Amino acid sequence: MNLFLALLLIAAMIATVVALVRGIIIFLKTTEADLNGTGPSTPGLRANKMMQARILFQGIALVIIALILMLASGGS
Repeated sequence: MNLFLALLLIAAMIATVVALVRGIIIFLKTTEADLNGTGPSTPGLRANKMMQARILFQGIALVIIALILMLASGGS
């Protein structure tokens, strides 16, 4: 069970890093025209989605860490 949770934790951490890097790349590709336009731009919406995904993956990783710590302490 611990091996399964460890693998899930590694997958969640990798997903967090991928979402972070993709979000930063999208932020860097944002042009001045995107910033000065009316309403939300497509790159801005995409960057927000990536950052939301990053937060989701971080939350999942924290839950997995809590499960691992509970199992390691005997569940008490």
